[in-house]
Amino acid sequence: MRYLVQARLKEHRALALRDAIADRSLGRGSVAGDEYLRNMAAARQFDDGNVLWVEVCYCPTPLEEEIPYWEEYFELEQIKDAHNSEECRDKNSTDPWACSNCDCTRQLEERLSTLGISFRSLLDTHTKE
Repeated sequence: MRYLVQARLKEHRALALRDAIADRSLGRGSVAGDEYLRNMAAARQFDDGNVLWVEVCYCPTPLEEEIPYWEEYFELEQIKDAHNSEECRDKNSTDPWACSNCDCTRQLEERLSTLGISFRSLLDTHTKE
């Protein structure tokens, strides 16, 4: 499944997150692997401070595996289906793990990439907390 995640960076966590991305330790130990790094590369920040990204997750509860990793840096505000889950080939079991290579949310991801500001670019500008 793909989820649209809305979160706010916790106060004084920008440098720690930037460093975890840079040294590739973000999400270390998680079965989600490099998904965390992909998420941060695509994440967008808005004027109100909200950060949005689309995340692939196969947990029975949305982001069940990922939440503890994200909560180290973010206040998670909302997690919702990023597409019509009834048509999801993974969820309806016609193509298990389909979300890894599916482009069902391509339009959403493309639209999101034109909104707000690159969160990663903003994060890279942090030099002190």
